[in-house]
Amino acid sequence: MAEDPKVAQKSPYQVDLEGGKDYYWCRCGRSANQPFCDGSHKGTGLEPMAFKAESTGTFNLCGCKQTDDPPFCDGSHNIV
Repeated sequence: MAEDPKVAQKSPYQVDLEGGKDYYWCRCGRSANQPFCDGSHKGTGLEPMAFKAESTGTFNLCGCKQTDDPPFCDGSHNIV
């Protein structure tokens, strides 16, 4: 059974993404390289989410790990 994700921070991470590039969003909340995976999930039963940036720009990626629109922030941090 998977552990519950940890809240990395109660606000989104504003990050610059490059369109067409692959990224790995941390789902477990344990990565020291938030909001991206650094392998800290090992043994938690949680895996990072692979995604390809659709366009180049600045995006808000979820920091609380409670979003219903991963990897993007949906405001769930306001109720965590």
